[in-house]
Amino acid sequence: MIHSIMERLIEKKLIGWKDNPSKMPLVLLGARQIGKTHTVFNFGKTHYKDVAVFNFENNNPLKAIFEQDADPARIVSELERHSLRRVTPDVLIFFDEIQACPKALTSLKYFTENAPQYNIIAAGSLLGVAVNREGFSFPVGKVDRLAMYPMNFEEFLLGRGEEKLADAIKNAFNDNMPLPQNIHKTAMDLYGIYLVVGGMPKAVLEYMEKGDFDFVRIIQRQILADYDADMIKYSAVSESVKIRAVYASIPAQLAKENRKFQYSLIGSNARAAAYEIGLRWLSDAGLIYICGKVNEGKIPLKNYADLLSYKVYLNDTGLLNCHSDLPPALVLSGKFGGEAKGAITENYIMQQLIFNELIPYYWESRGRAEIDFVLQSDTAVLPIETKSADNTKAKSLAVFVNKYGIDKSIRISSKNFGFENNIKSVPLYAAFCIN
Repeated sequence: MIHSIMERLIEKKLIGWKDNPSKMPLVLLGARQIGKTHTVFNFGKTHYKDVAVFNFENNNPLKAIFEQDADPARIVSELERHSLRRVTPDVLIFFDEIQACPKALTSLKYFTENAPQYNIIAAGSLLGVAVNREGFSFPVGKVDRLAMYPMNFEEFLLGRGEEKLADAIKNAFNDNMPLPQNIHKTAMDLYGIYLVVGGMPKAVLEYMEKGDFDFVRIIQRQILADYDADMIKYSAVSESVKIRAVYASIPAQLAKENRKFQYSLIGSNARAAAYEIGLRWLSDAGLIYICGKVNEGKIPLKNYADLLSYKVYLNDTGLLNCHSDLPPALVLSGKFGGEAKGAITENYIMQQLIFNELIPYYWESRGRAEIDFVLQSDTAVLPIETKSADNTKAKSLAVFVNKYGIDKSIRISSKNFGFENNIKSVPLYAAFCIN
């Protein structure tokens, strides 16, 4: 069964925002084509009398409304004339692509102070980039903020109508009890499909409608082309060259045995001082995730961060496969190069952790041991070792656990759920449960 409107888990947070009596206008951040507009529109139609959409991209008459003063009463009145509809407090006001109109973003402060009865959500694909530009004012402390990401594996299952499987995975994770072998195999097969398709809603829907990976690749290539166009359109010429070069290098960066980001892979003369602006732009745009290194497995991890060492992952594993020109059949079979397989697995896990708003680091000890991901809770450090198959020898994990007196750790592999020697065994398909 395919759901015509794929469920997005962020809707629960949107409902929480709506029901908060102290809410302020909400700014929704996230990369292009992850489903922000579709999600907000569906939310508005479901939970409000109506939704009034105002898209600022290439819309000068709409932008002109905000060129005068920032009086909410006047703005609402002119929005009504512009849209030929009533804009009342029981209507959701949706400002889309708001980065194209900085004064509209500034006006949110005055809605908070003088017209809190209105329900406003603002979104923008490159809002993160715009906010960090010189001269762009963000109403800090006067808006609520929420980040949105590509679909994680749980949302992928829900989109397929696999609610029972998703619940079974979550229950098994909590209970450390293995799933029946046939269910485990089904989940592993779906995990393989997710690696190819990824979590971009258009690609997921294309696969669910046609079941053909060639059509999925067409969508993914178009998304990558759109990202490339943004890099050119929304940056200076000198910057866009560096941004595109950094982005182009990521598959090669991840294909190394040591996946630490190296500027030398961009070009023989590439230096951090010149190219870090490209890295920052891509991060602000939500196109990459940066995983920093820690030199110690102690709380607080942030205090032990090595600011010169980090790994860089793409925001979506399906896009990484497409960007790397990995044939879908090869990914599904699992019979491709060890470094490439490990890179895709790590990228997938990073995507699931970021979706859950976690801050992952990695750790290594003089090249002799490495932990792929290290998380921090309020009371403990949690090391996560990842295996792209069922080889679960965990020498690095043992080194880390013994060195820092760690009570519990996680090993992610193709093996079923279990718990032994204080190591929680988590199948690859259940990475979304780590929270």
